[in-house]
Amino acid sequence: MTSQLQDFNKMKVPTLRFQKFEEDWKTEKLGNICRIQTGDRNTEDREIGGKYPFFVRSNTIERINSYSYDGEAILTSGDGVGVGKNFHYINGKFDYHQRVYCLNSFKQDYDGKFIYNVFSSRFYNRVKRLSAKNSVDSVRMEMIFDMQIAYPSLVEQHKIASFLSSIDEWIENLRIQLESLEKYKKGMMQKLFSQEIRFKDENGKDFPDWKTIEIKNLTKIYDGTHQTPHYVKEGIPFYSVEHVTSNDFTNTKYISNEVFERENNRVMLEKGDILMTRIGDIGTARLIDWDVKASFYVSLALIKCNNLLNSQFLAQYIASQDFQKELWKRTIHVAFPKKINLGEIGECKIYLPALKEQVKITNFLSTIDSIIKLKKDSISVAKLWKKGQIQKLFI
Repeated sequence: MTSQLQDFNKMKVPTLRFQKFEEDWKTEKLGNICRIQTGDRNTEDREIGGKYPFFVRSNTIERINSYSYDGEAILTSGDGVGVGKNFHYINGKFDYHQRVYCLNSFKQDYDGKFIYNVFSSRFYNRVKRLSAKNSVDSVRMEMIFDMQIAYPSLVEQHKIASFLSSIDEWIENLRIQLESLEKYKKGMMQKLFSQEIRFKDENGKDFPDWKTIEIKNLTKIYDGTHQTPHYVKEGIPFYSVEHVTSNDFTNTKYISNEVFERENNRVMLEKGDILMTRIGDIGTARLIDWDVKASFYVSLALIKCNNLLNSQFLAQYIASQDFQKELWKRTIHVAFPKKINLGEIGECKIYLPALKEQVKITNFLSTIDSIIKLKKDSISVAKLWKKGQIQKLFI
């Protein structure tokens, strides 16, 4: 603790400040700045459509018809996967879980929103440092109470908090725009795949009627290796469910070239194929639209389309309500984790338009996807910029 205080004393001002503020910053334990307590509710107490926010151990804010606090507060998870990552700021009536920490009753020299920004940006690293294990799965009261917070005058705290709130509003506006785009795409998919909206051919005439076909008649379906491979530090990428659900195929584990070649002889991943989750998460699909050299786990299904089915069309169609219902009724729900067998995927029905109409539908939806991606990129850039500003604004 002494060395930590010495580090604070070496840095008496941040690298970025608003004009006219020159005083050195002070430090104080968080426990001396506010009251810290836990709730007395369980997750089962949530009520759909409840009157008040109900903070549980996740980023999702539930609802409830009771409140145990009314005022300004910061909340964070005490255990679970959200430790050091889930933070909420509120000023009003709310209730909270028995393993959620609530910081409230801030003393008069402290701006609660300022403390929220410092705490939420620094606490995870502190928990990692103090955790006895590599993984962080719980928070002790003293981890919060003894955390040193550097702070300036109340007026400068207000300035910093207001500036960061304006960035948050910018990010929230981008998020709302993204949500609207995603809702629009979902609505258009429903209209297109239900044939409520139809495209015309190049001569302005109707395309042929759609056909109902089981997907096994249009594809070949494979699963990945059933054995967890021996991973190496560098080598060939190895895909699993999390890569498909996050749509991030860059941060992977690796297998040796020898193991890859053995799997590649059985089934080869190729550009234009589709990977779809089939164990745990069911029915999230990603088109492989890059030159690929990789292998994959049994939790994924690899779908290769024949010349009657456009793979981009199928990747979009898998996300439709109709196909998701097909998957759902063929999923083994009593298994843990739930799963769907390859044969059952093959028996799912698809409403198939002519190939040229498939392309028109795909091009339309892909254009929306491009706009959605630009919006997601904008949010990522904004969050990264905010993180950079925080590093400069705080000690």
